[in-house]
Amino acid sequence: MARRPSREARGKYTTVSIPTPLFERIRALIEGTGFTSVSQFVTYVLREVVSDMEKQKAQAAVSEEEKKEIIERLRSLGYI
Repeated sequence: MARRPSREARGKYTTVSIPTPLFERIRALIEGTGFTSVSQFVTYVLREVVSDMEKQKAQAAVSEEEKKEIIERLRSLGYI
């Protein structure tokens, strides 16, 4: 009998609830794909979305050097 990996070996997981109709739509959508479960697909999609959001946030952030340049420009224009 094969041993199941310990909880530490599998990683830590939590439960997220989604509406049943959405679950059914996803299950139908992943039929015949490489995804073996709705959970696997949802994890993949969430990783992609979070990664994109993190990239957008990083691009939108103004560096300290940029802040100094903006302040200096405003000062030279007489706004500060």
